[in-house]
Amino acid sequence: MRRMLWAALLLPVLTYAQTKPITLEDIFKKNTFRGEQVAGFEEERTNDLFKESDIKDESGRRLTFSDFTASQDKKHVLFSTENEPIYRRSSKATVYIYDATTRKTSRLTNGKVLHASFSPDGSKVAYVLNNNLYLYDVHTAQTRAITKDGKWNFVINGNADWVYEEEFGFSQAYQWSPNGAYLAFYKFDESRVKEYNFTVFDDRYNKDYRYKYPKAGDSNSTVSIHIYDVAKGKTVSAQFPKGDIYIPRIKWTQSENKLVVFWMNRLQNNLRLLLTDAATGKASTLYEEKNKWYVDINDDWQFLKDGRHLLYGSEKNGWYRLYLQSMDGKQSVELTRQAADVTEIVGVDEKAGLVYYTVAYPTPLDRNLFVTDLEGKHTTQLTSGPGWHRVEMNAGFTQFIDRYSTLNMPETVTRFNLRKVGDIVTATEAKKLADNARLNATAAAYGFTNFQLIRVPNRYGDTLNGMLLRPSNFDASKKYPVLFYTYGGPGDQQAVNRFGAASANRNLWLRMLAQRGFFVVCIDNTGTGSRGEAFKKKTYLQLGKYEIEDQIDAAKWMRQQANVDPKNIGHWGWSFGGFMSSLAITKGADVFTAAVAVAPVTSWRYYDNIYTERFLRTPQENPKGYDENSPINFVDKIRGKYLLIHGTADDNVHFQNSTQMVTALVKANVNFETMYYPNKNHGIRGEGDNTTLHLYAKMTNWILQNLGNENVDRTPVGNSINEQKGF
Repeated sequence: MRRMLWAALLLPVLTYAQTKPITLEDIFKKNTFRGEQVAGFEEERTNDLFKESDIKDESGRRLTFSDFTASQDKKHVLFSTENEPIYRRSSKATVYIYDATTRKTSRLTNGKVLHASFSPDGSKVAYVLNNNLYLYDVHTAQTRAITKDGKWNFVINGNADWVYEEEFGFSQAYQWSPNGAYLAFYKFDESRVKEYNFTVFDDRYNKDYRYKYPKAGDSNSTVSIHIYDVAKGKTVSAQFPKGDIYIPRIKWTQSENKLVVFWMNRLQNNLRLLLTDAATGKASTLYEEKNKWYVDINDDWQFLKDGRHLLYGSEKNGWYRLYLQSMDGKQSVELTRQAADVTEIVGVDEKAGLVYYTVAYPTPLDRNLFVTDLEGKHTTQLTSGPGWHRVEMNAGFTQFIDRYSTLNMPETVTRFNLRKVGDIVTATEAKKLADNARLNATAAAYGFTNFQLIRVPNRYGDTLNGMLLRPSNFDASKKYPVLFYTYGGPGDQQAVNRFGAASANRNLWLRMLAQRGFFVVCIDNTGTGSRGEAFKKKTYLQLGKYEIEDQIDAAKWMRQQANVDPKNIGHWGWSFGGFMSSLAITKGADVFTAAVAVAPVTSWRYYDNIYTERFLRTPQENPKGYDENSPINFVDKIRGKYLLIHGTADDNVHFQNSTQMVTALVKANVNFETMYYPNKNHGIRGEGDNTTLHLYAKMTNWILQNLGNENVDRTPVGNSINEQKGF
């Protein structure tokens, strides 16, 4: 059966004659493979409010702005200039405010600020400066400080600390109430959090950068929530159980004086929604959920405009489904019941009593649009078949834009009309907006071959989903090396039926390697997403165990195929994927002969506590879970080639992970190679300084030389000077 499956995969498929080689410049500089860009309903900008020539700084010079936001009444606009990135989701900028009536521009305040935003009525602007929260009055141009105790590495107001930003996915840590009467904000007391430092190499003596980063098992910030009454200028504190806890979200209800504080214990297996009075800070429990593993936090919590219902998503019945609960807690309805995960709430049409959402259906690799009434009685599938539907609704829920692709078909964009008659909702095609004909022609010119979806068994009887790309020069009489690519972390999904799967640029890079003569394989191991809660959370307390076993099983499956060179099977990954690659070359040393690990976690003891403890609990509680699957403890098993790459200014997965790995490798007398990029963060990117191109050239040439065989084109990539030097 295994050989029959393999033979089927190698039958002739839609393949274009290769006429042009894919180059790194095509991928990372020229945008050769960029598809058509079609604006959605929400992408219509309000640039009719101003003329760019009117936007000037204090000296009268025309401003070059990176972004702008209009007030809801369209009378004022905020412009951001000189943006300065901080961490993954945060940046600060010089901000100007423009009056659309007088056509005058003025600076909001001295210094670069974070999160400048209008109040709902447009009369105020809130912003964060030097860890304090401020309020600017648009009409009087007066500013008042809401907080005064902000201090770097001690207290933060209105902005998230590092670990909340990274793991709970937000940076702006304040929210306006629906009408702007109140401003609710976070205060992070970082006093107990340990500092992490790294060197910034920028002059003769360099600089030391220090920030608060709580590693697994260590103390977090003490978080409090405060509610500021704009009219009275007074602040009250939200009341909730204190201790070693998290507040992963705050959200206003439709009521002006009701804030919901999301409370979670440190183990992240108990979530409570606390309905909080804005005037007093007193709270009562609106919703509670407990889980034997952990509860994932997301933004699928919507307080409906009727003021009486909460729509939310949960895995509490084994699949991620949608629920509707009354605000008094007396009624709850399970709206969706498919044995498949809901992946996105696209929109809620309250007037018609309908919720639109996408589901990982008919397989976990696909996405299709469904609609269900808010009583959970009638469900209709609006798109169909295999493939990936990315959907955007218009404001009136009369149309939607469908961006549809498959693994080997670029995105087509179509606008559909919606018709609602009683309980029946139908969708009919209105207009084809784009078919990506140019990208299809480019793919033909560059000889793109088809990815193939595969299913591979593991040792426990599960079947793993994956993608396979065969060598462009495939000859059934020859054997070719294999490169595995994965991320593999909890809830992630790389093998999907979508064009550009595994991220667009990396997908193209993998195609380039296939052109050179490699099999490229991506396997979604145990713990990845869209297959239900049990499959995702099976890795609990043993992060890395089942994941690397699955990668090893898939590599053994590949090794048995007729056209695979069993002596040349490699693994490449970044971040969690780098952790997997490092496990592949250590625990998987009997099958993997080479590995490239970029910015890898080498011990979860070095990573932050919110992410790590969600899956492993603390090192004090679960030391075996941390150590028995840490590649740093198994370097003595390495027999193949290993390349370790890291940015020295990685604020996320610290460079420390690689230095400690190097220490262990040296101690075990293991030969390896390493590459570091000074002052680069977790993304190790840069176009102006050539970093991105250099990184991918380094990895490509290393893979060609250390994994390629006689059937691979091993000509070095890069510029002519590097090629002459054997770059």
